[in-house]
Amino acid sequence: MDDFSGDASVSKFACLLACAVLVSQPAWAALPFTTTTVNYQMTDTGYSTEATVEAVKQSTVAAQVSGRVAAVNFDAGDYVKAGSVIVRLSAQELSSAATGSQAQVAQATATLENARANYERQQQLFQQKFISQAALDRATAEYRSAEAAARAARAGAGQTAAVSGYTVITAPFSGIVAARHVEVGETVTPGKPLMTGFDPKDMRVIANIPQYKLAEVKAAPRVAVEIPSLNKWIAATGITVLPSADVATHTVKVRIDLPADVEGVIPGMFARAHFSMASARKLTIPLSAVVRRSEITAVYVVNQGKVSLRQVRLGTPNARGQVEVLAGLNPGDVIALDPVKAGIYAKSTANQPAK
Repeated sequence: MDDFSGDASVSKFACLLACAVLVSQPAWAALPFTTTTVNYQMTDTGYSTEATVEAVKQSTVAAQVSGRVAAVNFDAGDYVKAGSVIVRLSAQELSSAATGSQAQVAQATATLENARANYERQQQLFQQKFISQAALDRATAEYRSAEAAARAARAGAGQTAAVSGYTVITAPFSGIVAARHVEVGETVTPGKPLMTGFDPKDMRVIANIPQYKLAEVKAAPRVAVEIPSLNKWIAATGITVLPSADVATHTVKVRIDLPADVEGVIPGMFARAHFSMASARKLTIPLSAVVRRSEITAVYVVNQGKVSLRQVRLGTPNARGQVEVLAGLNPGDVIALDPVKAGIYAKSTANQPAK
């Protein structure tokens, strides 16, 4: 009987302990999204500026001869290997010119053979004193003239053959076709753009830096590139300051190298370059927790189990995916890390005040 009473006491104690643990848990522990507590953290400080993504290898292939476009083998977005034929021009006119050049070579060769035979014959006659020096000189001049004409004909034929090769346009490097500038049947002239491409494996960012910031930028120990449209931060692999300034804006272009094969980054994208100069203790929150609606910037705050949207004023984000809080939050506040789930929960009946 006493043992049975002891077991009951233990069970009652365990039940009370479990209830105490449940009561001691924070009110937001059962929420359907993760949360974090706002605190001060050491974060990078420095200079940030707008930038533009560009490809290290990007070129536009243009026509070198006149002709009609016979074939276009690739379109925008296609991947092309180096040496692949991208455009082919009709070679009818050039073929006629090549045929004419070969005929001129044949004619000049025949004339040269006749002149050589006549020269050798005149030499023998001169040695036997059957002709005068003047006659030999005429034969020599004709022979040398025929030689020069033959060389000119061969050179012309070679140039025509080289030009004929310009009707087949190949890719100078492997990459993606960015733009197609011609269609089959169009007539092109020398200098007409045919196709533009770039190498997606080698990208960089171009930023215009005010001249008074150059010293700080050059001394920055860390440089990060933010691609807002991709919600991506990329650590730069190096920077190059170009040795000239814009006369109108007094800014200097800085090339910021990106790692190879950065997924999703294409030329022309908007970016931000962040040059870290030092570290400071700041109140920060994750960028993923921020809600942007039109002109409003806010976060979902959890207070005693209830979720509400609170407007905040933010500073400059850093390479760690954190952003400084200038106003709207205090240390110790609890915010939702998943604003989508928090927004759904905020509108649910579970978040409404009890009646």
